[in-house]
Amino acid sequence: MKARPFLAAVLAAAVLLLGLGIGGWWLLLQRSPLALQQHPLSLPLAARFVPRNVPLSLHWLVSADQPAAYLRAVARPGERRRAAAAAERLRDGVFATAGLDYASELAPWLGEEISLALLTPPAPDHPPGWVLALRSRDPEGARRFLQRFWQTRSLAGTDLQISSYRGMGLISGRGALVAQHPQPIATALINDDLVLIASGRGALEQALDVSQIGDLNQAGSPQLQQAVRRLGKGVVLLTARPGALGGWLGLPDPGAGLAPAPGAAPLTAAVEELVLALAPAGRGLELAGLLQLDQPLPLPPLRDGEPLLQQIALPASSLALVQNPAALLAADSPWRPLATALLALALPPTAGPLPALVAGADGGPLLGARSDQGWLLGSRQDQPDPAGLAAPLAEAGYVPAPLLLKQRPLLVWSQLLSKPVKGNPDQLQARLAGARAQGPMTGADTGPGTGSDLAWWAEGLAVLETQLEGRHPPKERLRQLELLQSPQAPLQWAMDGATARSLLATWQPWRLLVALSGADGSLAESLRGAALSLEADPGAPASASRDRLLRLRGQLQFQG
Repeated sequence: MKARPFLAAVLAAAVLLLGLGIGGWWLLLQRSPLALQQHPLSLPLAARFVPRNVPLSLHWLVSADQPAAYLRAVARPGERRRAAAAAERLRDGVFATAGLDYASELAPWLGEEISLALLTPPAPDHPPGWVLALRSRDPEGARRFLQRFWQTRSLAGTDLQISSYRGMGLISGRGALVAQHPQPIATALINDDLVLIASGRGALEQALDVSQIGDLNQAGSPQLQQAVRRLGKGVVLLTARPGALGGWLGLPDPGAGLAPAPGAAPLTAAVEELVLALAPAGRGLELAGLLQLDQPLPLPPLRDGEPLLQQIALPASSLALVQNPAALLAADSPWRPLATALLALALPPTAGPLPALVAGADGGPLLGARSDQGWLLGSRQDQPDPAGLAAPLAEAGYVPAPLLLKQRPLLVWSQLLSKPVKGNPDQLQARLAGARAQGPMTGADTGPGTGSDLAWWAEGLAVLETQLEGRHPPKERLRQLELLQSPQAPLQWAMDGATARSLLATWQPWRLLVALSGADGSLAESLRGAALSLEADPGAPASASRDRLLRLRGQLQFQG
């Protein structure tokens, strides 16, 4: 009987120690920089002061120091200091573009929420206004910041005006941010913990106005709240409307010359709003977005593209899977510019006429790969019928001819060109439009790349031979597509670092980030790969039409 109290005490002590251990471990995980990978997405306090219809808003949801700490934690031991320094340069550069010195003006008091909203211009020929919101972790720090902010600019010759609006004290003046080009600026302090800086008194008053009416600000938007819940996690929340998608966030458009026929609006014209979340993932970044369309945009029927992915055996720098390309590339399809741009980027610029003809006639799925040897397409054996391509290829001067490659029958399209050579001006040269493996091999037909129900179209015989040998699957590209977790997406694309850098090189936001991160170009050079997919949102709520809600997924992988 005396043993029972002793055993109970031991058990209680064990449970207490276990609880303390679990609690301590949980606290360590919460405070670890790695917790950023699962940071819950939310609407910040500043969302009350952002008009619901702004063209662009950006909410940073963690401390400005945490990216450097995170990169230091995930980088290789020899690269940790360099990675953290790059993040700090980028942070300081971003604030410097607003005329703010992070180390001296912001670091002592700035908290975990930073928001920027670009307002609708008052007239087409006027620049957009903006509102910057800084959340303070120290009420006195916010007050001291505003005092020093205006004191230093007053000494530089800025005329200040102090007024009141909706019970808030406002300070406004000119030349506050950019000394060389005086600009109107206005500030307000909300509840001692939120500093608003705006491009003039009018922009600040607009922010204060919408904060009083839930139907006018982002915090009161049911659609945005639902999108935030469904996206789930992230350290950055971005919203964009049509005015910003093309002008400020527009990606380079290599398919601009292949726009849809009159009457078919491009996909971007149908986007009502984009909500995008950004979260760190290992040494990379994950992007998850929802595109709300203003009208139904049905997708063509989908087929399983997994057999093609399982059979690809070519080392590829770019790998794209397009479901039902014939429907997506139709002249009246709003998807045509996007699908055409994807095809143009996924294949070499010298691909010739065959890839476009195959894609335009293929009911899908279609796999497009790009390698050092040339391009490769994979399709079902019966899609498309080579006979249907004969006429347009003949018009381009290409004639078909049968050929055997390692006992496998091929169909080759070629043309003869006169190539003057010194001493032999009548020499002829054969130029290939491409080759197609038709039918199963005579003999063993079980290895990768030899599926009898598939057809392979290639730039030349060397590419086709590499595929048929089945020894070099693009493991990294396949892994990238797998990590997207969207196997039924109509558009999927994975690429290596060189392809990603080439794609992003002309995108203005990326160029700005590269410039702010340092003159050595380390941000761009460390880009190791990228992937993206677009599909009808499989988790759309019952109240929403899946034809009006698209899911965007993306990844950027970095070295270091």
